[in-house]
Amino acid sequence: MGKITVTKDCGGIQGLYVVEPTVFGDRRGYFMETYNYNDFAEAGIGCQFVQDNQSASRKGVLRGLHFQINHPQDKLVRVIRGEVFDVAVDLRDGSETFGKWFGVTLTEENKKQFFIPKNFAHGFIVLSDYAEFCYKVTDFYHPNDEGGLMWNDPDLGVEWPMPEGMTDKDLILSDKDKVNSSYRDYLASRNR
Repeated sequence: MGKITVTKDCGGIQGLYVVEPTVFGDRRGYFMETYNYNDFAEAGIGCQFVQDNQSASRKGVLRGLHFQINHPQDKLVRVIRGEVFDVAVDLRDGSETFGKWFGVTLTEENKKQFFIPKNFAHGFIVLSDYAEFCYKVTDFYHPNDEGGLMWNDPDLGVEWPMPEGMTDKDLILSDKDKVNSSYRDYLASRNR
């Protein structure tokens, strides 16, 4: 391996990994491998990615908490410009950490990546003036298969850092994210 450093089971949640690539820098700039199947497989992340996505967002945008219901995706996420706080919530059946969350700050400077396995809700908040967010997924997006949890659900208790000079009332959410399910409603829907 050697090209990446992996912190496994972040926040005590099995399967969540923070990946730090080796960065080779000199007076010209830097080079790094952002993904190498062999290195990732050796670290325990041996999935096949089928799609790459990228988004751009301004300060105070909060995207999430999203998941696909019948076509869950493993995700490998990173920031190529700016800074975000990225969150994963465990929604795996039978998991000892079901309903628990973990968050990590991803920046263009620290170059960390966050691996989130299938059956997690995922979201992030932009802390910098602008951010570009890239991620690989193991299944295609199915628009009729979306699920979402309220970003500020008190039963989840995600501790979102606020962008400098902003409060939660200043955050920018999509219309869909404004009406995501509560955690309790999500649990009730699973038991029907």
